[in-house]
Amino acid sequence: MEIKELQEKVELHLSAVWKENVNVSHIHHLSGGACQDNYALDLATKSGKQSLVLRTDKGGSLLSSLSKRDEFKVAELVYKAGVKTPTPVFLEETPEVIGSPFYLMEKIDGKATGRYITKDKELDSYRKTKMVSDLAENLAKLHTVKPSIVLDEELKQKLKLVTTDNYIAIAIADLRQSLDELPEAHPAIELCLSWLETHSPSIDEIVLVHGDFRTGNFMMNAEGLQGILDYEFAHFGDRHEDIAWLCMRDWRFGRLNKEVGGFGDRKDFYEAYQKTSGIPVDPFKVTYWEIMGNVRWAIGSAQQTERHLSGKDKGIELAAIGRRTAEMEWEAMRLIEELEHAV
Repeated sequence: MEIKELQEKVELHLSAVWKENVNVSHIHHLSGGACQDNYALDLATKSGKQSLVLRTDKGGSLLSSLSKRDEFKVAELVYKAGVKTPTPVFLEETPEVIGSPFYLMEKIDGKATGRYITKDKELDSYRKTKMVSDLAENLAKLHTVKPSIVLDEELKQKLKLVTTDNYIAIAIADLRQSLDELPEAHPAIELCLSWLETHSPSIDEIVLVHGDFRTGNFMMNAEGLQGILDYEFAHFGDRHEDIAWLCMRDWRFGRLNKEVGGFGDRKDFYEAYQKTSGIPVDPFKVTYWEIMGNVRWAIGSAQQTERHLSGKDKGIELAAIGRRTAEMEWEAMRLIEELEHAV
């Protein structure tokens, strides 16, 4: 859909729903990654002016991602939990308006690119002082969302109700199923899944997990953290998953010595998380989920490439992501070897 047509459709629809004249004065496309489309728009009503972001799906999304309805509902829960995140504004569940469901959220300042977060001089002071603690505190607040406080039964089911006893087994079974659906064999992933099955730790509590908490999914500027983004992979699970995902080698953007997102140290993050949550971080559990995360991303990158190769949603970005599969396989096996040598 052309930008002008999108602008007109959104304008007409919001005017009808809000029962007042809505003027969309400006709209432009933002970077949305391989699965999402985001558009910045400025609109005006009698109540005043707003700068918003329209978020919708591209032609194909990963099977594990939430619908726009569910993603919006998660954003509402997280916002109410006190997490620094864009204010959710409006949800359109039907595809009739622009061809797919979408939602609107507050447009926030800052940048999310890996190079900016990890290396830009503008963030030097913040990076040395509060970046790690701000992210740890916000993640701890996100993890205060428990299944018991989610009143939307449909959403609760989409987030996958699990228990501390069965969650890891279910997670591994889901990965095995996804692996089996790929057209080619991946023996390294099979090896890692077998190790994960025989070394699974206990889980202290089931909480809402962001599912993609990493450098690239939070906005920052020289003033600090502006907001956590992208809840499309949220689910119920183990709090250590999110910490491990942030620490994965792939999200350090070349700054490998800074194991937390390419900008911080694990010890500092663990301490800040515990200070807010009151719950200690278990280093073994973080490494376990780091191995699981690398396996998940290895399979996910293979799925992305298959979208391109199958012709379902062709694109150079999808094709390029496929090379990451071997990198994640290597990293998962390296982590297993380190753990085995430490025993």
